[in-house]
Amino acid sequence: MDLKSLIEELNARKAVLETAILTLREIQESFSGSRPQTSDSRRGSKSMGDEERREVSARMRRYWESRRAAAPSETSSN
Repeated sequence: MDLKSLIEELNARKAVLETAILTLREIQESFSGSRPQTSDSRRGSKSMGDEERREVSARMRRYWESRRAAAPSETSSN
């Protein structure tokens, strides 16, 4: 095998490898944008911190107090 044909064969293999590398990089980019990288991440609703939990609790307490206060007047109108 002469040197010229060896270089041509290597260039052909290089083109195949570059195409494969480009395809794999595109696949990697498509997955990295849509999925979280951390393994401990949860799907669905996010967890709340202590301060946020207290705020929600206080808000819901006020909501239910107002509902209870309005409940007797609603039942008397029936």
